[in-house]
Amino acid sequence: MPGKTIGILGGMGPEATADLFLKIIRSTPAHTDQEHLRVLIDSNPAIPDRTAAILGEGPDPVPLLTRTAQLLERWGADLIVIPCNTAHYFCDEVQASVQVPVLHIMKETAAYLRERYPELRDVGLLATTGTVRTGLYQRFLEAQSLRTLLPDDGGQEVVMDCIYGERGVKAGHTGPEVTARLVKVAETLIARGAGAVIAGCTELPLVLRDGDLPVPVIDPTRILAEAAVRAALD
Repeated sequence: MPGKTIGILGGMGPEATADLFLKIIRSTPAHTDQEHLRVLIDSNPAIPDRTAAILGEGPDPVPLLTRTAQLLERWGADLIVIPCNTAHYFCDEVQASVQVPVLHIMKETAAYLRERYPELRDVGLLATTGTVRTGLYQRFLEAQSLRTLLPDDGGQEVVMDCIYGERGVKAGHTGPEVTARLVKVAETLIARGAGAVIAGCTELPLVLRDGDLPVPVIDPTRILAEAAVRAALD
């Protein structure tokens, strides 16, 4: 079997985990089953909500994050990817718990934007309030000389409802009405100068895709998948 084994530390949420796996498959230059990479998936939905933890409203997810990463390592993973943007707030603790590398979705996304869009200056970010509060995207984008534009309070509430609400993605709703609500928020960022918009929660690329906006929609899940394939085939 070619290449290294990829471990997916998943379950946050399960459909986002499946989306990453599918994008790893589609990013692999394979012509037969045997040319694909080995991928180990631990979809562990018991991991506490990351946004709630960051906001001081829920239990610490680190014990289960690290335990799941260690299990993937014991199973034979040579590298680990996490299909949850907000969980990367705890990435240092996860990395310290294992010997194999843990790829960083924000770092990969910022590097991709600078390489793919060298003239880009302002980037809109749609993400959970937890991710926004961590400042991780802002920090990695700033390191690439990119400015982050965020929704106002009302727009952020809409984004959170599209993810966590009764009619949100985590509840299994991925229809056009969710997309339409996100498009309206993204349009306010474009009006302020955003030349691209990051779908910065792994649930969001399920409902907001390139072509839905007049500027590029950036899919960090796909970027992470491509980075994992490159690392595995290196």
